[in-house]
Amino acid sequence: MRNASVAIVILAAGKASRMGEGGKHKLLAEFDGVPLVRRSALTALGADAASVIVVTGHRRSEIEAALDGLALTFIDNPDCAGGMASSLIKGFSATHGADGILVMLADIPGISTAHLDALISAFRNSGGEAVVRAVSRGKPGNPVILPRSLNQAVLRLQGDVGARGIIATSGLPVLDVDVGDAALLDVDTADEVLAAGGAMN
Repeated sequence: MRNASVAIVILAAGKASRMGEGGKHKLLAEFDGVPLVRRSALTALGADAASVIVVTGHRRSEIEAALDGLALTFIDNPDCAGGMASSLIKGFSATHGADGILVMLADIPGISTAHLDALISAFRNSGGEAVVRAVSRGKPGNPVILPRSLNQAVLRLQGDVGARGIIATSGLPVLDVDVGDAALLDVDTADEVLAAGGAMN
């Protein structure tokens, strides 16, 4: 399926607990004057995808305000404190009809539209039947594309887990796309935000 449709789900519901209690929200840290979550959304909107869904939760109103005016679908996850699985399930449930779901963390500043398009292209070339993940020098990172056939497995996830276990047991081919250091660069602390070129507000 060279025309396999891909929906992008951006996970932006987390509490960012490693930023410290009552601290700044890392997704609102600015890179080149743009909040990180908006930068991630703009990257996704530039990619060759059918839709972009943002799962919000913690400090939802501030996150949505930072994304004002963009052609996004917002899904609120009131259970976000329970971990990533609930956000994945919310996002998957909103991707009606897409052949593949590209799961993107909102806190990976190095990922570009070209990286996303490379992942989507690999997925389409596989006939829409393979897991596609970004790697750096062979080490798995983010984002990852999951075929629709893994939907039921995703819906059974619980707790603070992502899709790694599903990928390992899916029996599907896994295609690695090397996007360099960007696959592994996420920002979980204020120091990491600053080291990646961001500014805390």
